[in-house]
This record gives sequence, structure tokens and C-alpha cells, in this order.
Amino acid sequence: MTERPMSPQKLAAQLLESYEAGSSFFFASPKRTLLARGTFATVPHFEGTDALQRLPERVAAVLNNAREAGHDIPVAVGAVPFDGSIPAQMVVPMTLQRAGPLVFDADVPVHQPLAARYTVQPVPEPAAYLDGVTQALKLMQTGSLRKVVLSRSLHLSATTPIDLPQLLRNLAQRNPSGYTFAVDLPTEAAGGRRRTLIGASPELLVSRSGLQVLANPLAGSAARSADPIEDQERAATLLKSPKDLHEHAVVIDAVVEAMRPYCKKLDVPAGPSLVSTQTMWHLSSRICGELADPSITSLTLAVALHPTPAVCGYPTELAHEAITTIEPFDRGFYTGTVGWCDVNGDGQWAVTIRCAEADERTLRLFAGAGIVVGSKPESELAETEAKFRTMLQAMGLGQNTEVQS
Repeated sequence: MTERPMSPQKLAAQLLESYEAGSSFFFASPKRTLLARGTFATVPHFEGTDALQRLPERVAAVLNNAREAGHDIPVAVGAVPFDGSIPAQMVVPMTLQRAGPLVFDADVPVHQPLAARYTVQPVPEPAAYLDGVTQALKLMQTGSLRKVVLSRSLHLSATTPIDLPQLLRNLAQRNPSGYTFAVDLPTEAAGGRRRTLIGASPELLVSRSGLQVLANPLAGSAARSADPIEDQERAATLLKSPKDLHEHAVVIDAVVEAMRPYCKKLDVPAGPSLVSTQTMWHLSSRICGELADPSITSLTLAVALHPTPAVCGYPTELAHEAITTIEPFDRGFYTGTVGWCDVNGDGQWAVTIRCAEADERTLRLFAGAGIVVGSKPESELAETEAKFRTMLQAMGLGQNTEVQS
């Protein structure tokens, strides 16, 4: 009897179940699922002010070498950090499996990780974050800064090893319309310990398929409510909010400015629409284009767009300076980009938000909020709290969470 081929849905689910921390790259989008294993070649690390700008050519060289060596999977996968002078983590895997989108049975409950006792240390403390927002608002009053994204982190320590494959499954099931990912990070900076970048981003930085490109920036947010009427009221208020519409317009203008030199056609919506996750409402604009030059890769576009004002601010240099001055931690790969690019230039890159950096028993979670004129420190703090919920709910945190101050 001939064995029936596996359905795309079952194959996607199998790829998710097959993920192993420390030896895999997983990336699921609304249309496809990827699982890469092993390392055929590593893109050499490069530091310096032009490290980010030189990344596409270095990746292209490694992909071409892989193809010439007879490797039949010339695709680079990995992550780019927030700070462009810090090396990216990208490899050409030994194997790569592709499937359609992940589809979950709505009647099947989300399986939480085994309960563990955690201690949680906020960095900075909430009061210090409020002070940081106030500092940013003063900078806007006295200079040319129009927007800056200020973030917080939560340092979680567990009493038992963290089940990262289960956490990844929970994130994927809770965020089917987003970009769920798990990426191995360099071990050198962690004293040889295995580290994983894991999360479920709602935001596409850019994708390329042939000559067609798409960017989908999100800017302007509101927390969801468990009450359906209140939830719809929050969505309607967000769509009319002058502060959030201004924040969104700043981002869209910058994204269009970065994409236009590469495109012979660019379709920009007249105004934003609403998209939602389980925890947040967002203002969204889908910007579609057609490349003028087929040699422009998805990674070239990602580098041109990174970092967008949605995660950094505007003007970029002034916002970056403010972040360096105000935030009391190194973002690492948070607010960078994660994804893949093949030897033909096609690929997808998501903005690295709603995520954590994890090792065996600790996680460092991140969340940020866009500060513009009219922002209120207490509201921005509340927005970061809401954004933390994506990771916290997937971890099953509740009664056993112990917060240190």
C-alpha cells in the first residue's frame, strides 16, 4: 500500500514538535513554517560601524560558497541585534524543512509548561522607567527628537530547567497570526552557556518573493480587555487617538523613505488599520512594493529598514543616543530582526519583539513603548506591562511568581 503524503498542516505541526533548543532554528509565519537543523557554514562575525551595512554582501558570499560546494540548501537563517555594530548570528543550516502555516484545533487547550517557581527582577524598576519617559519628553521639548522607544526588561530565574520547546509551542498556539521564532545565540558572551532567542512577534519588518516586497510596520498600541464591549471601545479609541496616529505616521514616513530607493512601485495605505494579538491592539499599515532591481535581497531591505522608528525612534541617531543614555541595559537581539534569506534573495524578516533571551534556568524578557509629545509616563508603563503578557502567559506564570525589588 502506498503511504499517503503528510498534509501541510500535519507537517507544520511536526516541525514545531521536532524543534530542539541548541540545534535548531524555528520560524513560523502566517503562511509558512521553517525548521532548520545543524550548521553547514557560519557567516563570519564582523564588528564595527559598518557591520550591519556589510552583512548582506557577507551573507551572499557564504550562500554562494555553499552552493558551489554542492550544498543543496543555500539559505541563511538567524538574527540581527538592535545595535548594528554588534555581530549578527547567521548560519547556513545542514537541513531545512518547509511546511505551510501552523493550524491549531481551537478546541484543544494550550498546554502550559510544568509550573516552576520563579523570581522576577524588573530592570529598570517601574519608578525608574517613569523617570526615563519624563527624560525623553524633556528631550523632545528642547531638541529635534520626535519619537523614542524606551524599553524595560524582566529577569526571571527558575528553580528547574526551562522547557523551551514547550514554551515555543505555547507561543505558536497563542499567536497564530504572528511570527513565532527560536534562534540559537552565540555562547561566547554567556560564558559558554547555551542561549536561545525565543518569542512571538506581531510585526513583519520586510519580506521578498521575487520582485514583490512587503513591509508591515506597527506603531500605536492599546492593551486588550477581557470584556468584549470594553475591548472594542479600546480599539475604536486607538484608531482615533491623535497621539497614536502621530506615532504611526512617523514610522510610516521613515519606512517609505527607506524603501522607495529600491522600488519602482510602492503602495502606501492612506491610513492605518487595526490588528490584534491576544494581548494588544496595534495600528498597522501594509506597504507593498515592486523591486526595481532583482539583485536586491530581502536582507538588503531588512538592513535598510533596521531599526525602524517603531523600535528605535526618529530621527534614528538622536533616538539611539537617548536609548543608550536612558535605558540601563544592553538590548542585545531585542528590537533587532529575525528571519531567513535564500540564495535567490527571497526571505522574511520579523521585528524581534515579544521575546526573551533564555538559557537553562533564566529568561530575560523585554517590552517597550513609543514615546512622543503627548505621552504620559504612567500610560507608557502600563503599555509595557501589557506587552510582557505575551511571554508571561505562554510561560504559565501566576500564583508561583515571586517579584523582587
